[in-house]
Amino acid sequence: MFRPLHKFLRDKLLHNLGLKLLSLALAVGLWLALAGEPLSEVAVDVPIAMDNMPANLDISSVAIPKAQVRLRGPERIIRGLQPSDVFAEIDLNGVKPGERTFDLKVHRPRNLTIVQVVPGNVHLAFDVHLTRTIPVQPRVIASFGNTYQIGRIQSEPATVNISGPKQHVEAIESATTDAIDVNGESGIRTFVRNAYVSDPLVQVAGADPVRITVTIEKIPSNGH
Repeated sequence: MFRPLHKFLRDKLLHNLGLKLLSLALAVGLWLALAGEPLSEVAVDVPIAMDNMPANLDISSVAIPKAQVRLRGPERIIRGLQPSDVFAEIDLNGVKPGERTFDLKVHRPRNLTIVQVVPGNVHLAFDVHLTRTIPVQPRVIASFGNTYQIGRIQSEPATVNISGPKQHVEAIESATTDAIDVNGESGIRTFVRNAYVSDPLVQVAGADPVRITVTIEKIPSNGH
């Protein structure tokens, strides 16, 4: 009965006893070193990574919040924090159109404790991704009095593609451009401007600017 126990002690517990005692001493020393350090606390603003976003969906929430994470731990580690050491994430795997609330998963260095996460969860809305073509309506500013008038406004290209959450895209009738001031101009003038839409969740495809040609005509005098 005692021989198997003696064999277990010899084979398991006493094998490499020196290395085991050294590892234990190092672990205890490290714990004592950390335990003896003064504690500190810090609040870190971190972006929220969204993993496994379905390709056919867009986030239709206007504001996507960041998270503030309060951490406590040894002052040495707190002072050495790098931006990449702390981040939050949510898993969007299987999400469908509509609204949903997600708990945040926060990653931080092992020796730091999470004191508080604000917000603790995130409420987001999702919609189907949509792309459509809309006309460009240049914004032209003019005040000629009774002398001149705008005869024609032509844009090239005349349309642009927009994409984003379906309900937002469907609500947009046209894209506009930065203002074009033609006061003091005459004849045919060409201007280069970027096309945009006012909805921040809808993107204009492509980065090429629009060429706007404005024809400014003299108003015929009475009797001619």
